[in-house]
Amino acid sequence: MIRILIADDHPVVRAGLRALLATESELGIVGEAATPDEAVELAARLSPDVVLMDLQFGLAQTGADATRRIRAGDEPPAVLVLTNYDSDGHILGAVEAGASGYLLKDAPPEELVAAIRAASAGESALAPAVARRLLARMRAPRVSLSARETEVLRLVAAGASNTRIADALHISHATVKSHLVHIYTKLDVSSRTAAVAAAREGGIID
Repeated sequence: MIRILIADDHPVVRAGLRALLATESELGIVGEAATPDEAVELAARLSPDVVLMDLQFGLAQTGADATRRIRAGDEPPAVLVLTNYDSDGHILGAVEAGASGYLLKDAPPEELVAAIRAASAGESALAPAVARRLLARMRAPRVSLSARETEVLRLVAAGASNTRIADALHISHATVKSHLVHIYTKLDVSSRTAAVAAAREGGIID
C-alpha cells in the first residue's frame, strides 16, 4: 500500500483527488492538509510515502517552502507537486526544494497514478511537458534565481512589503533586503517594479 498525504487548500480538489485515488487498490489516503504548516506536521506524524503538494496556498505560504521543510526531515516522504502553475520559476523552485515530480492538475488520471508509483519508488516523476521545459532551459540557460529568491520576488509581485515578506517566509528584514539585492543584480535592474517585469518576461514568475 502506498500511503498518500494530500496537501491543497481547496476542499473540492482534495475531495476529487480522494475519489480518484480510491479507485486504485494499492493507493491509500492517510491524511489531508489545507495549509503548508499542516502538511509539514502531518508528513512528520503520519509518515506517508508520497505527499501530493499544491504550490499556492495564498500570499503568506507556499508549497515549495513546505516541500523544503518536509524533505529536510528524517526519512522524508517523496513530494509530488500537483499544481496549475507551469512557469519556469515554479518548476525550478519545486525541484530545488526537493520535489520528486511535477504534474499539472489537468494531467490524465493514469498519468497521476503512474507518477505516484514512480515517486514512491524513488524515481523522478515529471510530466512530459515539464521535462521538456527543464531540458530546454538546461540547453539554453537564462538568468536563474534561487528558490528563496523566487519566493521573495513572487511576494513582491503580489504587493507585499519587506516586513510582510519577512513575516511570511519567517526570515529577518535584513535577509529580505539581501535577497532583493541579489535579485536586482541577477536581473540587472534597480527597482522592485523592474525586477517583477524582468522576471515575468523571463518566465521566472507568472
